[in-house]
Amino acid sequence: MSASKHDHDREEGLEFQPKFDASGLVTCVATDAATGDVLMVAHMNDEALRKTIESGDAWYFSRSRNALWRKGETSGQTQRVVEMRMDCDQDAVWIRVEQIGAACHTGRRSCFYRKVDNGARLSFVDADRLFDPKAVYRE
Repeated sequence: MSASKHDHDREEGLEFQPKFDASGLVTCVATDAATGDVLMVAHMNDEALRKTIESGDAWYFSRSRNALWRKGETSGQTQRVVEMRMDCDQDAVWIRVEQIGAACHTGRRSCFYRKVDNGARLSFVDADRLFDPKAVYRE
């Protein structure tokens, strides 16, 4: 099949054909189903994507730990998937979730708790912690 025919099928067809990168991952954006707020950006490998679809719970692949993980398995801060969408060329996933507790490992509701100000400086916004990460992630 020609590349353009394959691309057309992936972009316009109804067949689920995730396009993983060279590391075997797709980017996943998780938003709050109720508010639309962006909660986090993570990655999924084939197994995480399949487990998410099958279970309805958000599963990811940690690049830093080189391991599969279910959101909340350590912290209890879980994500129940309400809807999953693929982007046009199927190399990125968007999940709308019911977030229980905090999405961020820092204990905050969202991983996006700092804004970029003039001069490329950061300032905190919506940065209250919902849990103490030191108490949850004991190493």
